[in-house]
Amino acid sequence: MKIALAIVQLLLSITLIIIVLFQPGKTQGLSGSISGMADTFLSRNKAKSWDVRLAKITTWVAVLFVVLTLALNVL
Repeated sequence: MKIALAIVQLLLSITLIIIVLFQPGKTQGLSGSISGMADTFLSRNKAKSWDVRLAKITTWVAVLFVVLTLALNVL
């Protein structure tokens, strides 16, 4: 059972790394406003919903990772 949980933890850690790498950087906002880059209403809301979805997924995977780490420590 401990080996199975360790494998799940490894998969969660790889998933967490990939999800974090998919998230866009937050420094893009200021440079975009200075250069005058205009976004349409739909493209901004689409980007926000994708960013919000990635943030929620990141939170859940991180919580699962921490809980699994604590469970492995107890076993």
